Amino acid sequence: MFNRTTTALAFVALAAVGTLGVIAQDALSPEEAVAMRQDLMKSNGAVLQGGAMDKTGDEAIAAAQTLVDNFTQLPDLFPEGSAIEGSRALPAIWENWEDFTALMDTAKGGAEAALAGAQAGDVDAYKAGLQTVMGQCGACHEQFRASS
Repeated sequence: MFNRTTTALAFVALAAVGTLGVIAQDALSPEEAVAMRQDLMKSNGAVLQGGAMDKTGDEAIAAAQTLVDNFTQLPDLFPEGSAIEGSRALPAIWENWEDFTALMDTAKGGAEAALAGAQAGDVDAYKAGLQTVMGQCGACHEQFRASS
């Protein structure tokens, strides 16, 4: 069984891993942040435009899990100063950070609902979660993304 020393060491190790993640995100150049977030957005688009609504079983679970993973990472890939050439991010993101992250949080919540629905075999819940994600994508792009 675990003793106090083992438990304390486990917490220290987890804290160190968490700190490394923060340092790694902070160490991203604006160009790296833009490239990473664009890749995740393209991944989201591929899932949502690739027939996600028609998926069932393991395919639906994989699609929803991809969205959950991507929306978990996306807010951290918008550090201040990353509205550079090649990015369509508008300054409104950082001027209205709470609104921006609220949209991301709602999209992530929709993805989590879709995942739960897919895991339970509840097609209606899965589709409702995806609808939430799609609505948030549209709202975010309308407010925070420059057109071509």
